[in-house]
Amino acid sequence: MKDFDHLMMVWQKQPKLEPAAVDEVLKQIKKGMRSLTTNLFWSITGMLVALIGVGLVTLFFVFQSWVTYAGIIIILSTMIIYVLMMMRDYRLINKQDLTINPTLYLESLKEYQRSRATIYGWLYYLYVLLLSTGLALYFYEVLQSASATFKCLAYGLTAAWLLFCTFYLKNRIFASEQEKLSLMIDRLVRLQNQFD
Repeated sequence: MKDFDHLMMVWQKQPKLEPAAVDEVLKQIKKGMRSLTTNLFWSITGMLVALIGVGLVTLFFVFQSWVTYAGIIIILSTMIIYVLMMMRDYRLINKQDLTINPTLYLESLKEYQRSRATIYGWLYYLYVLLLSTGLALYFYEVLQSASATFKCLAYGLTAAWLLFCTFYLKNRIFASEQEKLSLMIDRLVRLQNQFD
């Protein structure tokens, strides 16, 4: 019984959450969403520029081996799918207006968070695997006449860059984005609970 009394005393001493100021919460959420949409917009733009670059290589360079073309097709296909997924996410977070229907906005934010978790989960590893395969096939002919040292350097730097992006950069970007999303969702849920 003594433990129950102690638990009740600790529970009652918990600080009560002050009601959130609606204007301040809305301003913070809009600022956070603007940051996310800006990052997503520039990611889409960068991928489109890279996609155009790979497309131009395909159009203006003639390769002798079908392996090179297979590598380019794998790279192009992977990039197109990734751009389409990012565009879908961009539309998802821009289609709802926070001030018109906060409940729908909260649901779309949660859906976006789940979508990004899936993308940065196993789909990202599939993306890197396909990109690596495409680059390896592309380098097969392109580096055929290069010295062994240059081949090792090219493959090594490419592998190092992909590993750096996959195991270091991805985790930092994902953690930062998920933290921002969780904070915005928590603020909206707290605001919603205030009015329920």
